[in-house]
Amino acid sequence: MRGGGHVVAAAWYPNPSSRKGECALDRSQYHASIDAYLRATDDEILGALTANSEFAVELPQRSAWLREIEVLRASLSTFSGRGWVFLEFVLPRLGRRMDVAVVVDHLLFVIEFKVGEHEFQRGAIDQVWDYALDLKNFHQSSHAIYIVPVLIATGAAPRALEYREPAADGVFRPVLAAPDCLDKVIALYLDSTHGLAIDGLAWERGRYSPTPTIVEAARALYAGHAVDEISRSDAGAVNLAITSKYIDRVIAEAQQHRRKAICLLTGVPGAGKTLVGLDIATTHMDPASELHSVFLSGNGPLVAILREALARDQVLREKAAGRALRKGDARRRVEAFIQNVHHFRDECLKSPEIPPPERVAIFDEAQRAWTLEQTAAFMRQKKGRPGFDKSEPEFLISCMDRHADWAVIVCLIG
Repeated sequence: MRGGGHVVAAAWYPNPSSRKGECALDRSQYHASIDAYLRATDDEILGALTANSEFAVELPQRSAWLREIEVLRASLSTFSGRGWVFLEFVLPRLGRRMDVAVVVDHLLFVIEFKVGEHEFQRGAIDQVWDYALDLKNFHQSSHAIYIVPVLIATGAAPRALEYREPAADGVFRPVLAAPDCLDKVIALYLDSTHGLAIDGLAWERGRYSPTPTIVEAARALYAGHAVDEISRSDAGAVNLAITSKYIDRVIAEAQQHRRKAICLLTGVPGAGKTLVGLDIATTHMDPASELHSVFLSGNGPLVAILREALARDQVLREKAAGRALRKGDARRRVEAFIQNVHHFRDECLKSPEIPPPERVAIFDEAQRAWTLEQTAAFMRQKKGRPGFDKSEPEFLISCMDRHADWAVIVCLIG
C-alpha cells in the first residue's frame, strides 16, 4: 500500500517565535500539533480562529467551532504526539475551506462537521468527498498518500463502523460517524493501513496547482497554444492532454467513417473539463472546415466574459503584429465558436429540418440540462409552443442528428 505519515505543521500564536519549532502559516485559521492542541484552552483556539477569520464571526459560527473543538479534544487524546490538527483549512485558488484536516501517523483525515444535524445528507457527503478529491488531485504533497474523508453529524446516533478499501487514487469513500466515534474511526483506519512517515512541513507547503482559470485557458488556447502547454505541469496536465487527444480521435473517426458519436466527460470541479472543451472548440473553429465546432454554455455571464476577453486579446495580438483589427470584427469571430446554448436552441427551433452549421457541439455543464417537464413548461410559457415533447438533451441531440452523415456531441458533466 502507498505510504502516508506524520504531517508537521505549526500552531498559531500571537507571537509565533515564542514557541520553539512552531510558526504561523497561512492556509488554516488554526494549526497545531496534537499535543499543543490538547494543551490549548478553548478560548485560545477560538481566539485564533476568530482573529484569522476573513469575515465577522457570528454567534452560530462561534458555537459550531466550540462543538468541533470539544469533539476533537475528546477524540485526539488517544493520539497524543502522533500528528497535527488544521482548523478551517483553505484549499488555495478554489475558494473552499475545510472544517478540519487531521494527520495521525500515516493518514490524512479530512473532517466535515454538521453541527446539530441528526442525519447524513447526500450534499454533505459529497462535500467532504470533494474536499478529499481536491487535495488528492491538486495538492502535490497529497498525490501519494491515503486520504480518509469523515462526515460527522453531531446529533447522530453511533453506527457500526466498517473498513472499506480505498479507490485506486488512494481516497477512501466518506466515513459517516457520530461525534463520539471519531477516535474509533481514526484507530480503525490506522490499524487497517500502513505507510511511511510524511515530512509534515513539506506536506503543508506542497505546491497547490489547480488548472488555470477558464479565462486564462481560453486566451491561451485561442492564441494557438495546446492544452498541455497551458495546464498544470504535473500528472493532471498529462491527463488533460490525453483526454483532448482521445476526443479528437473520436471526432476524426466519426468524420472518416461517416457516423455519429456522443462523448461524456466527467470530473470534479476544477479538474479541467471546460479546458478540454475549449481546446476542442478552438482547434476546430474555422467555419469553412468540415470539423467546425461550437462551444455551448447556458452560463450567460461566462459566455459574455469569454467573448470579451478573447476579442480584446485578439485585438492586442494583431496590434503587436502591426495589423489593425476592429474589436467588433474580433468579437464576431469569437461569437462563431462560443455561444449561449439557449440561442443555439432557439435557432434550431426556427428551422426544424435544417442541421446547424457545426458538426461538433460541446455542451458545458451538461448536468444542468432541463428535464422534459422543465423544457415543456418553458416552451409553453416563453415560446408559445404548447405540447413540446422533448427534454433539453433530447432536443439538442435531435438538432445534431439532422446531419445526414456524421456529427459529434461532447457533454462536459460536473
